[in-house]
Amino acid sequence: MAKAADAVLAIEELRSSVEGEVITPEDASYEEARRIWNGMIDRCPALVVRCGSVADVVASVGFARAHDLLLAVRCGGHSTPGYSTCDGGLVIDLRAINGVTVDPDARTARVGGGAVWAELDAATQEHGLAVTGGRVSDTGVGGLALGSGSGWLERKYGVTCESLISAEVVTADGSVVRASADENPELFWGLRGGGGNFGVVTEFEFRLHPVGPLVMAGMLMYTRDQAREVIRSYRDFIAQAPDEVLGGVALLTAPPEPFVPEEVRGKPAIGIIYCYAGPVEEGEAAAKPLREIGSPVLELLAPMPYTALQTLLDAGNPRGVHEYFKVDWLERLPDEAIDAVVEQGERLPAPFGQLILAPMGGAVGRVAGEEMALNILGAPWMYFCLAMWMDPAEDAENTAWARGFAEAMRAFGSGTTYPNFIEPDEGGRLRASFGAEKYERLVELKRRFDPDNLFRLNQNIPPA
Repeated sequence: MAKAADAVLAIEELRSSVEGEVITPEDASYEEARRIWNGMIDRCPALVVRCGSVADVVASVGFARAHDLLLAVRCGGHSTPGYSTCDGGLVIDLRAINGVTVDPDARTARVGGGAVWAELDAATQEHGLAVTGGRVSDTGVGGLALGSGSGWLERKYGVTCESLISAEVVTADGSVVRASADENPELFWGLRGGGGNFGVVTEFEFRLHPVGPLVMAGMLMYTRDQAREVIRSYRDFIAQAPDEVLGGVALLTAPPEPFVPEEVRGKPAIGIIYCYAGPVEEGEAAAKPLREIGSPVLELLAPMPYTALQTLLDAGNPRGVHEYFKVDWLERLPDEAIDAVVEQGERLPAPFGQLILAPMGGAVGRVAGEEMALNILGAPWMYFCLAMWMDPAEDAENTAWARGFAEAMRAFGSGTTYPNFIEPDEGGRLRASFGAEKYERLVELKRRFDPDNLFRLNQNIPPA
């Protein structure tokens, strides 16, 4: 867009051709429109198009292609590395395309590409159904599903992309195609874990599973001095637990909430999140060994709506928080690894930060890996090192701590993870996480559907 006058004219033509809103830096809504969840990412796109239809997406993709603009795609805006925005380019904002239609008899749902998990969960729980979803309710369905889909239900029903039946996709040349096991099957394979490399998904179709509407769930919280005992006991508990037992154990800061005992509010703590994907009475019985671990300062285990479980971590993940993460599979969790986790946790510099040990196994360990691009290692654990803070002056301190944690855990990890959990500064980790064979297959798919790499603001797989 060489000349300012031509640029203005082109943008006005785009405005007149879409039913959604085209926002530029001159518009009053621009500051709000350009922001994403991670406050560490501060970028200024040339325009944001709040698409109201598939036709709007087609027009926006064509505009970015014609004017050689960087193109970012956003639904919930939770991309921690900032892939849902850009400097000087075009952001396709899908939030208005957020309808959810449930077929309770077929146990399927059609989900707009801009929906967030709170919307999908609300619709499916009307029928006691769910699909593995994000652990923070305003996370976008699309970004999470395409790059893995880790969530509370994964031990019982696998990651999100395993439940994907079909997708409607706007490709780089503006075509609208459907991908499924029977239609464009290679694209369907790539969408299941290959991220946003191949187009803009405007509709997902998911297979749903019986969950809720009430589940036995909640949290146990302990003082930090019990961390080693609690983690070791939880590790041993999970080794014998059925697939229906979900959750994790985390080093965190006790929130300053009324339900938390005053003597531990704002202090280092350790918590166990528990959920049972089955009848409440079975979940009550399965939780009995957990109640015998240590001396909890807080015990909130009770029947609750599944939708409440899905919002349990929302308060600790406010919009605008700065975040930097490291995530890895843990091929083993010996006492030495637990010691390293606890020691690193003592250095955690920010109250919002968390160290989470998430049990895998169950359905995660039984996935038919050849059916999708995603590589699932089959390791028994995964760690999530989440540095989160509010003050920009603390950026360097927190990122250094997260990198130090990853280094301390290197001896116990695989060095690979899901695409959604790879930061831009991690070099060849994306290729390693897919493995050589799948990565080359993804490159071929990229050459077919996006040879000019229009969709490169993601965990990018270049076509050459």
